[in-house]
Amino acid sequence: MTTYFVTGATGFLGRRLVATLLARPACERVFALVRPPSAGKLPDHPKLTEVVGDLTAPIDGPHVDHVVHLGALYDLTASPEAHAAANVDGTRTVAEYAARVGAGLLHHVSSIAVAGDHRGRFTEADLDLGQSFGSPYHATKFEAEKIVREQAVPWRVYRPGAVVGDSRTGEIDKVDGPYYFFSALAAVAHAPAWLPLLGPNAGATNLVPVDFVVAALDRLVHADVEPGSTFHLTAPEPQPVTEVYNALARAAGAPRIALTTPVPLPTRTGAIGTAVLAELGVPAAVLPHLTTSADFDSTATRAVTGLEPPAFDTYAKSLWHYWRRHLDPDRAARGPALAGRTVLITGASSGIGRATALAVARRGAVPLLVARRADELEEVVAEVHAGGGTAFAYPCDLTDGDAVDALVKQVLAEHEGVDALVNNAGKSIRRSVLRSVDRVHDYERTMALNYFAPLRLILGLLPHMTERRGGHVVNVSTVGVQVHTPRFSAYLGSKAALEAVSRVAGAELVADGVTFTSVRMPLVRTPMIGPTKAYEALPALTPEKAADLVVRALVEKPEEVNPPFGVVADLARRVAPRTTRALAHLAFRVFPEDSTPPLASVAAGVTRLVLRGLR
Repeated sequence: MTTYFVTGATGFLGRRLVATLLARPACERVFALVRPPSAGKLPDHPKLTEVVGDLTAPIDGPHVDHVVHLGALYDLTASPEAHAAANVDGTRTVAEYAARVGAGLLHHVSSIAVAGDHRGRFTEADLDLGQSFGSPYHATKFEAEKIVREQAVPWRVYRPGAVVGDSRTGEIDKVDGPYYFFSALAAVAHAPAWLPLLGPNAGATNLVPVDFVVAALDRLVHADVEPGSTFHLTAPEPQPVTEVYNALARAAGAPRIALTTPVPLPTRTGAIGTAVLAELGVPAAVLPHLTTSADFDSTATRAVTGLEPPAFDTYAKSLWHYWRRHLDPDRAARGPALAGRTVLITGASSGIGRATALAVARRGAVPLLVARRADELEEVVAEVHAGGGTAFAYPCDLTDGDAVDALVKQVLAEHEGVDALVNNAGKSIRRSVLRSVDRVHDYERTMALNYFAPLRLILGLLPHMTERRGGHVVNVSTVGVQVHTPRFSAYLGSKAALEAVSRVAGAELVADGVTFTSVRMPLVRTPMIGPTKAYEALPALTPEKAADLVVRALVEKPEEVNPPFGVVADLARRVAPRTTRALAHLAFRVFPEDSTPPLASVAAGVTRLVLRGLR
């Protein structure tokens, strides 16, 4: 019967190797070194014992046949001191433990990083060929391997290539190494797949799937070979980065590189390059280590194990789809269109808000309903429940800043997340500018509900949305911001202000996965337009049709949803500003504030325009 002591057992590679060792018929017990924060994280198994400790302190463990040292720090952004403590001092601690208990074999999982900047063939017998190292990780893995070779316990060393996910399932536990560039590939995937790309000469890398590494380690640990052997768990040939990219691009439906330039990929970035990489979620420290200049000979490994890693293009699709489903930082924003999403809707007690709540609930979303009137909100909740959906009511006076702040805290405390915010509540005042000179409070009241209330909600939810790397804000605006409808300066000013803030925020938050849409509503038959009797004869959308536009904004996430008339009006204003201004004035005369007959107003307006044209 065989016993093992494993460090790094809670890591992605360690968990899989421990499970493989436990499955061996001859396994008597596996002792796993786990740090206090990770205690209890390994699955229960009758042959598994956790040893709580740390590589920075002496290890108190039993005598075992095999000590398998997987524990290491791999973080290219970490300090040299942190790498030295984990990789050098930690390896020395493990070697001392193995010597103290008289272990049969010390198995050290190293890395191809020990080759540093060596160019050309690097055999399994090679170590110090005068190479230099571009990062603390590379340098400390080299020093750790020297410690293992110089101590007294019989040893073997294993150097995996850059370990990626499972070749069958794609499973990986974190974004690391080549995965940093997957977000950039997702962005490129929006371009037509048939579009040929010109790429730089990016060199070569050496990627191996985790299932191959675990299977090879299992065979090598138990192989009948002499101590003092080193094995390369690598692809048999260097993998050109262009071929790796094209394999992933095929899986992502992205354009592929058709030609490469002789210009090599830069390994250093200036301030602009660093900022671009940061937007893509790529630490600048990763770029110089994207490729390797060494060609790793794995002859001995293949001879002992009988294993060879699969070609990268045979499992690239598995890696890509697992990342998209589980690790893509924008998966929350992408998510399912509406099913299972939580949507906070203001002004939800009637009109467009009520219709939107019912519409998203029918599509499987959970609407959070906000309005002043609690009894009417409960009626909408009852309608949603009657249709088989789920909804929650949150009575709130949105013009009360403290009440809005309390609303945000309550919603985030009671729900796992808010996926979308629909700023629908609004107030409209119809009064000409000249008649408003002593009514500044009209503008203040309109801004309070139409601008400051949604702005406060956006600011309150933004930290939550950015932390989740996903969120969408829909502002129910008006076609009036394109038409510049007379007598609505207070209303249109508030809507235009909210649109402007949202456009700026949308540009700033691209990398955070938060998006904004302005739905520029045409006339909608709601209580808000009731006071304007002139609108009774004009065509208007039903609240249900208006809700369809909001749903479209929630699903498709465009920057704007515009009625055709608004697009034409905006274009006309840019092409012929004087003519459109004259027509707007004519409309101003057609729909008066007082009892002046509309036809008389039209006639007077036309007369003025004609006389002005004759001058």
